[in-house]
Amino acid sequence: MAEVVVPLTVRDLTEEDLPACGWYGTATALAYVAEAIERARRGEVDYLAVCPPSGLPVAVGGADYTKPPGAATIWQLSVQPAMQSCGIGTILVRALEQRIRARGLRWAELGVDDNNSRPRALYERLGYVVSGTEIGSWDQQAADGSVARYETQITLLRKELTYVD
Repeated sequence: MAEVVVPLTVRDLTEEDLPACGWYGTATALAYVAEAIERARRGEVDYLAVCPPSGLPVAVGGADYTKPPGAATIWQLSVQPAMQSCGIGTILVRALEQRIRARGLRWAELGVDDNNSRPRALYERLGYVVSGTEIGSWDQQAADGSVARYETQITLLRKELTYVD
């Protein structure tokens, strides 16, 4: 089997990208992404897209600089399902870490739903270590349009960002 290598670029996600991000989730989920893009304009967050030559996002995620003090929270990470396990999540996390470093911060934090162990394995491979737990909850929209409150245990992970990574 031949291996195909496709060059990827990382750039800021824009409102114009939203129609191409239907794979991200429901309309409610995309509304959170649109809000993050607005927050990026205000400098509160960085919100990035990983794109192949088509320019269409195949992964998105952000770094929130408003909490906790002295660190940034990496959040809303998602890779298009058909593109998972191709190293794209690693590219996205490393690009976010570079943005965090560029702001002079030494720590990155993130939380992972204990019901979804796959991302946690990626974060641990990238050097994140467990720093605590918390209860997380958010509204989730079902395919039929109904909305339900989802509650779960979140494992918090933290990484000190060195300048040689």
